[in-house]
Amino acid sequence: MLTPGQASDKTAAPDLVGPLGLTGDVVGDRGYFGQAVIAAIEATGATAHIPSQSNVRVVRTVDRELYRERNRIERFFNRLKHFRGIATRYFKTAANFLAALHLASARLWIRHYESTT
Repeated sequence: MLTPGQASDKTAAPDLVGPLGLTGDVVGDRGYFGQAVIAAIEATGATAHIPSQSNVRVVRTVDRELYRERNRIERFFNRLKHFRGIATRYFKTAANFLAALHLASARLWIRHYESTT
């Protein structure tokens, strides 16, 4: 699902989580803290590990070690944004944008694989 650049990911998250049939643990950052997102995750049978934002009364606690694993995904998205066409959403159609994401991801994976061997 491709959302406008100025739209919050939190609005699209419940629609994306539902069809996945998640199980186990789902880790997200504070930006995804919201009852709709947490309810959608827990409706699939998974456990939401999303810390609460600083402006709420009920504070959610999150396993610190599990939450640190989220950093690996954040670093991957940071590397994807180094590709100018992806960072600026240069591609006009969703299909071309998805193709560019696939190519950039493959390039990053190959680069990572070559550096570990």
